[in-house]
Amino acid sequence: MTCTEAKELFVEYLENLLTAEQKQNIESHLENCPQCKNDLANLKSLNQRLSSDTNFFQHISIENAVFNKVLCEQNRKLKQAGVINRRFEIVRKIMKSRITKLAVAAVITFAAALAFSFLNKTTMPAYALEQTIKASHGVQYLHVKTYITSNPDSPAETWLEFAPDGELYAMRFHKPAWMEPDDGNTVIVWKDNKMQLWIKKKNIFATMKDKKVADQVLNTVKQLDPKNAVGNILKAQTAGETNVETLEPQNKADPIAITVTSLKENVLPFKRIVLFVDQATKLINSVEAYMLENNEYKHICTIDFFDYNVPIDSEMFTLENIPSDAIIIDQTKEIGILQGNLTDNQVAVELIRQFLEALIAKDYDKAGTLFGGTPGERMKQTYSKVKFIKIISIGDPVPHSLTGGLFVPCKVEIEKEGKISEWAPEHSYVRRVHGQPQRWEIIGGFMGI
Repeated sequence: MTCTEAKELFVEYLENLLTAEQKQNIESHLENCPQCKNDLANLKSLNQRLSSDTNFFQHISIENAVFNKVLCEQNRKLKQAGVINRRFEIVRKIMKSRITKLAVAAVITFAAALAFSFLNKTTMPAYALEQTIKASHGVQYLHVKTYITSNPDSPAETWLEFAPDGELYAMRFHKPAWMEPDDGNTVIVWKDNKMQLWIKKKNIFATMKDKKVADQVLNTVKQLDPKNAVGNILKAQTAGETNVETLEPQNKADPIAITVTSLKENVLPFKRIVLFVDQATKLINSVEAYMLENNEYKHICTIDFFDYNVPIDSEMFTLENIPSDAIIIDQTKEIGILQGNLTDNQVAVELIRQFLEALIAKDYDKAGTLFGGTPGERMKQTYSKVKFIKIISIGDPVPHSLTGGLFVPCKVEIEKEGKISEWAPEHSYVRRVHGQPQRWEIIGGFMGI
């Protein structure tokens, strides 16, 4: 087994999805290849942080969105050199789940709140920090644009409205195509713990109401609380996790420049950030982010803040005039199946069984209900091309940390283009329904939608 072949299977190896022979081949290779062994250890560490650390999840979500173009370019160069960027590949695998994309998008949109939360892990002088956080705490409306260096003409754009008590009230996010080329330009609005998403390219209008996602958003925004910020700063300062340089120009029209460099891994989403603070208002004008590459700091993105406390029209936080022929996915309705007294493994197997039986019976409405609430007509377009004959086997579910659900191996007999064969889906994943923890749904894999 070559290094390239081994690395292609690292994710499946960590998720325990390989055959006994594949597993043995990888382990034999690792015994004689220190480099691959080190790469696997790094990937395992990333995998663990993705599944257990909420803060890391938020940071890597932002990185994935902002660095999408950069990573694509890096990955192309690495492939030309015969090297695989496993961090890029693992993020891509996460984003292939349709519902995971929705949840991640909800976190990505709050670039403004995350930019403010950068302050919480710096060791800026207390006077500047306290004044900036206090000023930010009084912000009710905010408009944000995020530019990446490799695609400066297509910024990600966000509008935020906060309630008088500082809690997030509403949000609108324009997600440019470079974040997810397969989806194209996407509009997301969030209000009253409900998120709506319009993917024009695919003619999909999705609605989901999920307290978990809402709590992630609100917890990020709560970082504006000066008490929390000062506590975090003192902790970071004591730990010596950052180096800070502050330049306060004599000309009061020029912004204060605060350069924060991370001295340890995962202290900041970026290796270095530079904040520009208005001297009069003590509010942030912009944030620049840098990566360390070949011992040089490379500018990656800029986040600009506009229209502090300029009221935003309430219509900005609604999605109307959706085409009548749009595919409607409504996850506020009951979808999937009820768990009842079944164990997690039992309900996962039952869900796969019902889904395959629905496909065999050509009951596309039921299959769509089980597959994240997808309309039956959309399921028919994809699955009617294959005749499902019978279930051959459904194996024991395996935990899948990258989706937070279970992988359920299965085999089904199908007929395609007149030929009968056995088909084993590589990605048959199930998980609890967002906002409906007693129900389970299929979240990806099979033939997609």
